[in-house]
Amino acid sequence: MTLQFSVLCRNAMLNAIETTGGTSALLRIYDLTGAAPGSCEAAITAGTLVAITCPADYFTAASGGSMVKTGTWSSGSALAAGTADFFRVFEASGATCLLQGSVGVGLDMTLDNYVIAAGQTVTISTFTVTAGNA
Repeated sequence: MTLQFSVLCRNAMLNAIETTGGTSALLRIYDLTGAAPGSCEAAITAGTLVAITCPADYFTAASGGSMVKTGTWSSGSALAAGTADFFRVFEASGATCLLQGSVGVGLDMTLDNYVIAAGQTVTISTFTVTAGNA
């Protein structure tokens, strides 16, 4: 049998992301050739396109095993040009990765524009995190 968690446990696990990461997490969006790293702990070989400081309270309280971004997540200006492929959310110092996922239509995170020009403002359109077996 596959391990199953109750909605109460899934919500607690999701809420722990913001508790662990603290206020104003850091979102980095990357351009890569090949596959994204296999885990948050794996080294980054891709170029950072965008770095965004998230709002102080960056996710809603988890409900039904999922949570969504709060407020506006946008960059002052993109660091480089390229096509957004994946992202990582770090605690505020940028040292510890909290989660990573894919960027694109129908994927984990959607942007206002996936082909990014250096200096462009990038806004996160939607971002929902769903716990396993939800």
